[in-house]
Amino acid sequence: MEPQLLHDVTDAVATVVIDHPAKRNAMTAAMWAALPPLLDRLAADPGVRALVLTGAGGTFCAGADISTLRGSSATAQGLAVAAEEALAAFPKPTLAVIRGHCVGGGAQLATACDLRFAERGALFGVTPAKLGIVYAASSTRRLVALVGPAAAKYLLFSGELIDTERALRTGMVDEVLPDAELTKRVAEFTAILASRSQLTQASAKEFADGRTDRDAHWTEQARGSGETAEGVSAFLERRAPRFTWTTTG
Repeated sequence: MEPQLLHDVTDAVATVVIDHPAKRNAMTAAMWAALPPLLDRLAADPGVRALVLTGAGGTFCAGADISTLRGSSATAQGLAVAAEEALAAFPKPTLAVIRGHCVGGGAQLATACDLRFAERGALFGVTPAKLGIVYAASSTRRLVALVGPAAAKYLLFSGELIDTERALRTGMVDEVLPDAELTKRVAEFTAILASRSQLTQASAKEFADGRTDRDAHWTEQARGSGETAEGVSAFLERRAPRFTWTTTG
């Protein structure tokens, strides 16, 4: 099969699957280029309330498929950064579900997600030093924001792989579970995400990511949304809330 990005939407959760098992789901140039428009379509779908990014089979993503990136290194890096930025800008909660190797471009994509759940035994690495690549400034800053300067330097300077225990300790992943439990936990957690207020999630995502020019926008959105009234009524009536505000409205 040709390397591709698969996707489906089930119970308000979009799942994007990196599918290139012949090379441990390494991203080809075409796959990098395909990710931003796919994310745009899923972001515009009012039926999508959260997004999962994962890899086919037993690995997440082993990086970029170097055989498809023989041209300008700047062009290749530009494709990867554009995909990373599109993923980071996705307006709804994103969760990377990681098994096996999460290396190079795979780590770049996982870091761009809001949250990361990993199978125990997964391995993580940021490997530009093995290829003599200047890691993009935006990618470096995102990694530092996630794991801190010391852990980011360890990963970037050495290119060494770290296990899930160290990844959890540094903040590179949020939860680590045995493989038998990971699928169930992801289903439970994404159902929770899909049930919560998109207004809260979208505003919190912007604030947490450091945006400082939209305070008035979110105040106005909250005023006209009815989300708080619905949340309070549901709490008092001991029922599940029916939040209706969407990022696509």
